Amino acid sequence: MSVLVFVDHTQGSFKKKAFETVNYAAETAKRIGAGDVVALVMGTVSASELNQLGEYGATKVLHLADARFDNFDAKAYAKAITAATQKSGAKVVIVSYNVSGKAVAGFVAAQLKAGLVSGAIDYPQTENGFVVKKTVFSGKAFAFVKVNSDVKVISLVPNTFGVTKTGGSVSVEALDLNLSDADFGVKKLSEDVVKGEIPLSEAELVVSGGRGLKGPENWGVLEDLGKALGATLACSRPVADAHWRPHHEHVGQTGGTIRPNLYIAVGISGAIQHLAGVNSSKTIVVINKDPEAPFFKAADYGVVGDAFEILPKLTEAVNKFKASQN
Repeated sequence: MSVLVFVDHTQGSFKKKAFETVNYAAETAKRIGAGDVVALVMGTVSASELNQLGEYGATKVLHLADARFDNFDAKAYAKAITAATQKSGAKVVIVSYNVSGKAVAGFVAAQLKAGLVSGAIDYPQTENGFVVKKTVFSGKAFAFVKVNSDVKVISLVPNTFGVTKTGGSVSVEALDLNLSDADFGVKKLSEDVVKGEIPLSEAELVVSGGRGLKGPENWGVLEDLGKALGATLACSRPVADAHWRPHHEHVGQTGGTIRPNLYIAVGISGAIQHLAGVNSSKTIVVINKDPEAPFFKAADYGVVGDAFEILPKLTEAVNKFKASQN
């Protein structure tokens, strides 16, 4: 018996969310008494990258070194994960609750006749069956889902757990499924890659702006604060829809779901659709000149005032503090 974890990568490089899923799989294996933690990696990835996975709990890597998997294809990915699960005899399959994980988890569960828990935020409890905790109602409540099927599929919300190195070694085995081009339904025509930024799903510090900033020409004050804090920038949906900021920065119910240690919302009213994507943040700071803004009800700290006066002072204070630590 084993646990299989699908490990996603970005252009051949593993990020924090990849190591987090491997850590989670290793702990799950301990809880169910599984002997192996099998990491499935698809596409072009170097041997040195693959060997890293042993440091985070994997005991074996199945590498599907087919360049066609360098481009995400839900149909082909689901087939590969299903085949790897059957080959390894895994009883639990772990994927990240990100864009690719959301796309393939349902396919895989259906093919394996497995129970699926989407968006898990805790390790499985095994004292009374197999129970997994997740959020429901846009993060306003928790559900404990008991899975009775022989094979179980769990998608893990990124940035839920810390990442810990265990220092183990790993064996790497090539996996060949002999898939034809007909098994791939997506053809990439072009690609825009965001470089030099920490992905929002992995960011521990996030500074986010809304319509209160009045226009894209005013985003400099937010960028200055983000640079001072070492934070990733985000925005509300109206900002992305108005093309003030790129769509990959949009967080909320129809955008990205994040769980940073600190989320600073500037000029965002706090509609329920936005809160759904950020209310699992560890600490929320709201800056808004409207004292009746709904976001203040969800905030740990709130500042009522003009963002264009507050942000430069906050940035200056952060820079002074950092200078004093050197």
